[in-house]
Amino acid sequence: MALRLYNTMGRKIEEFVPIHEGFVGFYGCGPTVYNYAHIGNLRAYVFLDTLDRTLTFLGYDKKHVMNITDIGHLTGDADEGEDKMLKTAQERHQSVLEVAKFYTDAFFNDIDRLNIIRPDVVCKATEHVQDMIELIKRIEANGHTYMSGGNLYYDVTTYPDYGKLANLNLDDLKAGARIEVDQNKRNPYDFVLWFTKSKFENQALTWDSPWGRGYPGWHIECSAMSMKYLGEHFDIHTGGIDHIPIHHTNEIAQSEGATGHKWVNYWLHNEFLVIAKDKKAAESGQAEKMSKSHGNFLTLQSLIDKGYNPLDYRFFLLGGHYRKQIYFSWDAMDSAKNSRTALVQRVARLAQNAGGADSLNYSKIYSKGEACKTENLSEKAKEYIEKFQAALENDLSTPVALSCIQKAVKDGSLKPEESLELVRRMDSVIGLNLVKSAADFLAEQEKEKKASVPDHSGDPEAQEIDALVAERVEAKKAKNFARADEIRNMLSSRGIIITDTPNGAVWKRS
Repeated sequence: MALRLYNTMGRKIEEFVPIHEGFVGFYGCGPTVYNYAHIGNLRAYVFLDTLDRTLTFLGYDKKHVMNITDIGHLTGDADEGEDKMLKTAQERHQSVLEVAKFYTDAFFNDIDRLNIIRPDVVCKATEHVQDMIELIKRIEANGHTYMSGGNLYYDVTTYPDYGKLANLNLDDLKAGARIEVDQNKRNPYDFVLWFTKSKFENQALTWDSPWGRGYPGWHIECSAMSMKYLGEHFDIHTGGIDHIPIHHTNEIAQSEGATGHKWVNYWLHNEFLVIAKDKKAAESGQAEKMSKSHGNFLTLQSLIDKGYNPLDYRFFLLGGHYRKQIYFSWDAMDSAKNSRTALVQRVARLAQNAGGADSLNYSKIYSKGEACKTENLSEKAKEYIEKFQAALENDLSTPVALSCIQKAVKDGSLKPEESLELVRRMDSVIGLNLVKSAADFLAEQEKEKKASVPDHSGDPEAQEIDALVAERVEAKKAKNFARADEIRNMLSSRGIIITDTPNGAVWKRS
């Protein structure tokens, strides 16, 4: 089986065929750094990470590029609303660049805590304005622009395929259009490539350009930076479904308007994280997407403050397919936390059966294609790897992939060492840090065990009892239950009660 992905361009599952054999170039829309990312935003980056890890698992070389929007982005995708960056800078009494740096650092802190691999290229909009200007020049030379009211606009009527990603019909759009907010536009769906007449006084960041001093429109940055690092025709572009009708539609128009040929082969979009008062409200359609504008957002730190590990949230997200809405609730988070904890503890038990914590080599990193090879595996283990790979190749089906790990750690027909190897391989994609978490769990258990052992130095009788209890433990391990019972009875007659705990046998005087 080959990798198959749902391509929004065409609305169907397609076999993935890269432009260059063995190599994948993909671009994912990054954050606008004017506030903390909320957990709904972070869903997109867990999805991107799954794609990134899957490509490595399947043996591809890849180049993953992501932008950082640190130039003002309006609250409406259609060139309307407030400038988010400027608004936050004014509220915090800081410069726009200071705000951008603070929230960029906060974003990557969240990314790291979710065990998301950082993209190969992270590019800031403020550092690529000249690339945007050069691209706009090409768009202008091809006859797709006009100046109006001091701003340079893209004329969507000059691009016959406008709206093909979102299945929009331009004639229908014109007929049903409301009165334009921007009276400078010839068509309500035209969009700004370059602002010289800002809607805001004293715009914080401006640059010289052939059209006057100003700043770029939001959409142009993704086109310019993706082409700079991936070329004018690349494999995959990703983003949230809210990007389809305007942002990605406009990206395609300006990119193909500049180059005159196809820009991206596969468009992948993740669904929303939705939130409601309760499950009944969600099922009745009263849920809404988590967003800053709605004021209903939660940050990753807010989950941590409630006692959740960031990887509990990653587990929660992987339990749903990226193209399906996920309903967020605290009950769902509790379930994810309990399931992840149980999985970690099972991996820890496998390690104990395989020789202890030393068997947990969590520093091992698999090179491209290595984790899915089935040489030197038993037939049963091969089945698990093959099912896991098939799940990923079926449009990144993480719920099925996750269940493969859960079943493998419970399968008593596998040797503990082989089960651990399966966990390492599968977790190279799932990214739950299972082996390291299991090692941490065992270390904490050992710490608690040592803390529970009293200091009996200077007490010969207690030392004698310790020795007998230790002998009983060894007798049980050797299945010499007669001797184990004899020791228990002997100590019991002396008023010593033995209790077997997860941390070992302990005793006390009655």
